[in-house]
Amino acid sequence: MKIRWFGHSCFLLESKDGTKIVTDPFDGSVGYKIPMVEADIVTVSHDHYDHNYVEGIQGDPEVVKSTGECAISGISIKGIPAFHDEAKGAKRGPNIIYTFEIDGIRVCHVGDLGHLLSKTQIEEIGDVDVIMIPVGGTFTLDADGAAALIEQLSPKITIPMHFRTPAVSMPIDPVDKFVEKMGDVEHLDSNTIEINPETLDNQNRIVVLNYE
Repeated sequence: MKIRWFGHSCFLLESKDGTKIVTDPFDGSVGYKIPMVEADIVTVSHDHYDHNYVEGIQGDPEVVKSTGECAISGISIKGIPAFHDEAKGAKRGPNIIYTFEIDGIRVCHVGDLGHLLSKTQIEEIGDVDVIMIPVGGTFTLDADGAAALIEQLSPKITIPMHFRTPAVSMPIDPVDKFVEKMGDVEHLDSNTIEINPETLDNQNRIVVLNYE
């Protein structure tokens, strides 16, 4: 499976048979280039402009923007209810955590999660091989919250997202605070990582991708 980061919370997940999933597409006001990519599936964690620009994705994708379980093009997808803030959505509304089964790899994209998980949510998510976590704070978990979430879920590979870069002027932290908190972090000079299920055992990696 390949994972490509377009910036913010938008990723392309591509299975070995070529099925393509795009998560949380953004519009042009965010600062990153709008992804020019076709997809079979698009997931939306919540209806904010920087996460729901489905019309910017090419092709005729099936759009998933609700909780519950479904299977599309051989990919099992589960949406788990959560919140965009620590006040049960009173400040910024609901958020959906998605899990995907792709090529035998369990991927979790937590969207704009603004709180730590309940026991029920942890059980709903289950085992996690690869997770995408916001680390920028202000609107989502910050570095400390992201570190605590990693403790809760014990993923094998963590990919930080939703942090400030030179392309973004949002009042969120850069990835540096999270890197300082976690210590042993890999910086890839690429926007793409390829993951093989046979090499996942005993891994405990944090990988920062380059959006360009």
